[in-house]
Amino acid sequence: MSVARILASKGKTIHTIAPHRTLLEAARSLGEKRIGALVVTGADGQVLGILSERDIVRALVVGVGALDDAVSKHMTEDVVMCRISTSLHELMEQMTHGRFRHVPVLDGGAQLAGLVSIGDAVKLRLAEMEAESRAMRDYIATA
Repeated sequence: MSVARILASKGKTIHTIAPHRTLLEAARSLGEKRIGALVVTGADGQVLGILSERDIVRALVVGVGALDDAVSKHMTEDVVMCRISTSLHELMEQMTHGRFRHVPVLDGGAQLAGLVSIGDAVKLRLAEMEAESRAMRDYIATA
């Protein structure tokens, strides 16, 4: 099972923000879209970073004035990304080890193909486990 399966079920919509936008604009976007992270991209579409709800909360510890700061000041710059071909197991391992909840997905090259969350990965893994369990019950019932 690969990341491609997650994107096939959830879609490939990617919500992005420019690095010069403010944290307030980012927070509004997250709230309106009911999402947990935005991919920060340059004018050329290249991934520059990622900004999550956690990043905004950390910025607010300084004070509400941080809402006027540029996204680039508070984004995570060292973004861990995966490929469409990355296995679900490998993805979940990366997310657990790195303690992050969102991973941008690259297609075969350097083009952004989607964004997956730990919730997307867990949902797919649970469906996979349920299917395995159902198959085992059916096998036992017919044996």
